[in-house]
Amino acid sequence: MHRAAPLADADLRHAWALLLDQADAIADSITLTLFERDLDLWERIGPGFRAEVRSSTRQHIGRGLRILAGESTADSDSAVDLWRETGRRRARQGVPLELVLNAYTLGARILWEALVTRAGTDTAAGIDDRVLLAAAKTVWTNLDVQNTILIDAYRRESARLQRQDLQRQQSVLDALLEGRGADPEYAEEARAALDIGPDDAVACVVVLYDGSVPGDALAPAEDRLDRLGIPARWHVRSGVYYGLLSGELPDERGLVELFAPHAAGRMGVASSADGLAGFPTAFQLATRAAETLARGERRVVSVAERLPEVLVAGSPQVAPLLLAETLGPLLTLPEAQATVLLDTLAALLRHDGSPTHAASELFCHRNTVIYRMRQIEQLTGRTLADPRDKMLLGLALVAKGRG
Repeated sequence: MHRAAPLADADLRHAWALLLDQADAIADSITLTLFERDLDLWERIGPGFRAEVRSSTRQHIGRGLRILAGESTADSDSAVDLWRETGRRRARQGVPLELVLNAYTLGARILWEALVTRAGTDTAAGIDDRVLLAAAKTVWTNLDVQNTILIDAYRRESARLQRQDLQRQQSVLDALLEGRGADPEYAEEARAALDIGPDDAVACVVVLYDGSVPGDALAPAEDRLDRLGIPARWHVRSGVYYGLLSGELPDERGLVELFAPHAAGRMGVASSADGLAGFPTAFQLATRAAETLARGERRVVSVAERLPEVLVAGSPQVAPLLLAETLGPLLTLPEAQATVLLDTLAALLRHDGSPTHAASELFCHRNTVIYRMRQIEQLTGRTLADPRDKMLLGLALVAKGRG
């Protein structure tokens, strides 16, 4: 059997050299096809970027053909640098990686088709099927190398940009807690950094972890926020993990319901009544609301539902005075007797001073509750018929941790 003569490298280089004078035309064909195929996307990106893509494609094709034609060995290293730089630049420009890879694949196909066309129209060129087959193998092998280098560069640059964005966001969050959101100029800068619209509502959610912090504790809640289209930016300040929520937000009760199934620890939420300028206040209130919960508790509360607790916790010097002036004599009783009276007082307050309803809750006779109520009023000098006394007794129970 007659064996075909081996294909010389010179034959392959000669074939590619025939396309050197068509390099720009081939590149422009690639660019035009690319733009036509993804017209909407490229129109959104803008004419300036399209011109840059056209220039870049000409550079890629011209350099690639010179390498394939064996005209310059120095171009090989520079081609790798070009692929890396293209990957980094497209990541910075926000071009989807899939679109970049599709462009390279399209370029490889059109380049090979140009060689096939030249072989068919220029019989004197001596490009036979063996040359075309070897050329196709070269093109697709090179494409694999290009894609590997480009993907690595794109992902590294994307990761770097994400770190920069995260650092910038965290810096902005720190500045907001320091009160810089009240400066209109900085508020505009913060909105841009955090991607917050001028009419977006703003709220704060705080998580207090008691012990080790599980890395994915808030992942289910974040997934739910994503599904609802609510952006969240998270940061840690003085050991407090907090997030700024923005957009079309529910009220505080709605935020509690949103996080409640995925409580990651003691959590507090507070809306900002004054946008970014009011975020420091929302942070303080959300933190105090979370602090009113017992350590180790996994629960979400709003400031509104914990106002008495927040008020007492926010004025620690007031709590001892409040207890002394209201429950002082009662607290000097033996522990068992004091506990019974405190439980009775709490039940009475929950039922607006009604002995009948309090007795039902406490599983005792109504007259027993009336007797205990008189003891409480005699010991404290307060009466449940007086709204002010009732308020003070309720706050005193909160300060005692029995509210």
